[in-house]
Amino acid sequence: MEITNQNRFDNNVNYTLFPYVAQNILKPMHIKRAEGIFFYDVDDKQYIDFSSQYMNVNIGHGHSAVMDAVVEQMKSFSYMNPGFATNVRGELGLELSKLLPGNLTKTFFTLGGSDAIDSAVQIARSYTGRSKIVTMARSYHGGTYSTLSMSGDPRRLLLGNHNMADVVRADNPYFYRCPWGSGSIEECGINCAENLEKIIIGEGAETIAAIILEGESGTSGCIKYPPDFWRLVRQVCDKYGILLIDDEVMSGFGRTGKMFAVEHHNVMPDMMCMAKGLTSGYMPLGAVAVSKVISDYFDSKPLPCGLTYSAHPVSCAAALAVLNIYKEERLVENASEMGAYIFEKLQKLSNEHISIGDFRLTGLLGCIELVKDRDTKEPITSPIGGTHNMEVMDKIDAIFKEQGLFTLIRWNIIFIAPPLCITKEQIDIAFKILSKGLCIADKYYKQSYSAIES
Repeated sequence: MEITNQNRFDNNVNYTLFPYVAQNILKPMHIKRAEGIFFYDVDDKQYIDFSSQYMNVNIGHGHSAVMDAVVEQMKSFSYMNPGFATNVRGELGLELSKLLPGNLTKTFFTLGGSDAIDSAVQIARSYTGRSKIVTMARSYHGGTYSTLSMSGDPRRLLLGNHNMADVVRADNPYFYRCPWGSGSIEECGINCAENLEKIIIGEGAETIAAIILEGESGTSGCIKYPPDFWRLVRQVCDKYGILLIDDEVMSGFGRTGKMFAVEHHNVMPDMMCMAKGLTSGYMPLGAVAVSKVISDYFDSKPLPCGLTYSAHPVSCAAALAVLNIYKEERLVENASEMGAYIFEKLQKLSNEHISIGDFRLTGLLGCIELVKDRDTKEPITSPIGGTHNMEVMDKIDAIFKEQGLFTLIRWNIIFIAPPLCITKEQIDIAFKILSKGLCIADKYYKQSYSAIES
């Protein structure tokens, strides 16, 4: 019996589970291959990967140097007990120490972002003897039980009443929709920091182990930090003996035009969590780096973290190759340059499409926020029974895919996060498709309805 593409597709939906979706409405794309900023379905249709999949394929798809490094490591051995020393583990730790902010000296390797965050929380609680973790109301830190509980993302609601205890949330400095009605982004940052301190005092500062911030906001809407916000949070942490955890899982490794997003703010965190761009998604790997003060603490006490696949040698080999590619191909610099180019394109796009309420971008991590009315800022999607009516966004997504563009869409937000190797010519093609999709959004704008009715 001949095995067809339909058979292979059916195997996916009949024998595997897909994340965060009711399984009986699945319509996944069926992918055959990928190269550079493009991927291709089983019918050989080409798509621009305008979100680097989950904002992780930073170097682009199919880079031979990573494949060569993985094969070479597997020729020696594919796995070793994480209690053993290996050449690639030590080399990767050394290379990261050269890239990380100067106070971060040692790294614990995990399998991805979620367990990196989870490990950071375990370390923070052990080191401080405190239990509570403060996070932002709009944030995403991972899909495991603990990290989803810590996230402000609505997906945590799927856990019902079973979220992890001792998580405290504070409002974001979201200037476009500022909770305090601030007159400037700077004022919004000050108000947010003051509110954060009030929450900490109310919770009991002596019970707070850590505050965790995304290096740059990602899937929660790429909410731009006010210029001084990171510094103000650092001051609050220092005042009350609270650790500051920097979640660079999405924003790290050149995504924002600097190696790490926190470098835009000149602030030293106590811990930094990494994944995604560390291997560019070629192999599973995450990491949590800690300051010398914290690492010294565990010289005489057991580290409260352990994973079977920690410091997996094949993943470490992939990471070493990826770090070299960032340097040799100047991808961080390209992210900064192409980010500036995209920002100009977004300004023009905003003038052409009235449905764009706001756009936010740092390097190659950004989004477009769609509204029905720029004055009221009413989102183009409407909440219904805890979810959103995604009719218009589904239509936009259909246009994108028909025209050969793939990017993430959530709520009323279209994300822009292409691989760091993208060119101006490729950006121009992507923006022509974006504009076609936004023509659909413009039809849902309230003034359009009023014109039609009159």
